[in-house]
Amino acid sequence: MNATNRAREVTMTPTSPTQNHNAQRSASEGFISIAALWILGALCLLSSIYAVYVINTASAFAVYDDHLKAEGLISAALELTAYQQQTESAQSRPTHGVFGFRMGQAKVDVQFSSEAARIDLNTAPKQLLSGLLATLGARPDNADVYADRIIGWRTPQQGDKDAEASAYRMAHLGYQPRFGKFPHPNELSLVRDLPTSLVERALPFLTVYSGRPQVNVIDAAPEVVASLPGMTQERLNAFLLQRKVSPENAKQLLPAEAQQYATLEASQTFRVKVRVNFDNSHIENAEVIILFFEEGDKPFAVLSWRDDTETIAGSTP
Repeated sequence: MNATNRAREVTMTPTSPTQNHNAQRSASEGFISIAALWILGALCLLSSIYAVYVINTASAFAVYDDHLKAEGLISAALELTAYQQQTESAQSRPTHGVFGFRMGQAKVDVQFSSEAARIDLNTAPKQLLSGLLATLGARPDNADVYADRIIGWRTPQQGDKDAEASAYRMAHLGYQPRFGKFPHPNELSLVRDLPTSLVERALPFLTVYSGRPQVNVIDAAPEVVASLPGMTQERLNAFLLQRKVSPENAKQLLPAEAQQYATLEASQTFRVKVRVNFDNSHIENAEVIILFFEEGDKPFAVLSWRDDTETIAGSTP
């Protein structure tokens, strides 16, 4: 065998078993390291997801906690409103007012007014209903028609051949008039042919809780006062100015034809607006209608409760 062949034989000599074992162990350790890194990465991801979940859950519970506190504060505001009413005699009770208080980490502002300051859909005469709709933009002849349809909605049915029921069937509306009291002002939108925009403008001045055919002109909004018969723009402006000076004479300041639709008395129902402003910028609003009792263990009953939450920029969601 020459020198070249001997060199090849030396080069091609197989590795020893010890060398193979070391190489395999090195490869195995490398695979285990990669798997461990993947597992650690997955654990970090899971930890991050869990942390986000915990934070979101804590935030959600914080908002819910504020909401529960707000309900308690609103109830306290209603109790204080009832207290103010019941500490006065029936003749001297305020028909409206504002007050505030602070409790815990929240400031509470309260505004209350007699529901008689609004036009009652269930008891108001045609003249008031028509006057309001005309004040809000309806043509006078259309306003009269709309007022008739509102009264037709609330009037008990007059037999199978009732004209109002026939009109609804002919219009293919899929429903009949209630033939009874409006349970809520929003039902006005179901009255036949009333424009939606007109209904939306009218809702802030309507109620179903007053129980009076007249309106309390001491607290009534200018739009409600303008609905009274005989009220021109000049008379309205003069009335609003004089009402501030001598509210006790408000009824005498009206035209003669309007006085039968006006009253200075409050109803037993009041609208209470409550605003709860927490120190963390969380705000809760509520509009509650309550009925006062002259006798009995309970000072009042809640007839309607509507609340909402305000979100302030930069506050905790």
